[in-house]
Amino acid sequence: MAVILAKIVDGQSVINKHYAFFQNTECEYFPCHKMKDIDNFNCLFCYCPLYMLNENCGGNFHYLEYGIKDCSDCIFPHQKDNYEKIIQKLYNRR
Repeated sequence: MAVILAKIVDGQSVINKHYAFFQNTECEYFPCHKMKDIDNFNCLFCYCPLYMLNENCGGNFHYLEYGIKDCSDCIFPHQKDNYEKIIQKLYNRR
């Protein structure tokens, strides 16, 4: 039997998706990116699975002098609500 937990947020029912969020505050690099809402900093995608999509990743990045992608200003994979967006981008890549 599956148990579905739901709560009301801003007047809408939201199902808790515990598989979509993980935070390791004991990591020596936490937080690895500057973010205002540190309570919602998601460590699930510690190494961004969208890096390989180059310009199509959807994040805030730039290329360094020798063509290396620099994602140090990107918080897209670390935002709690972006799990589904990341999974969808990976699925569409097929």
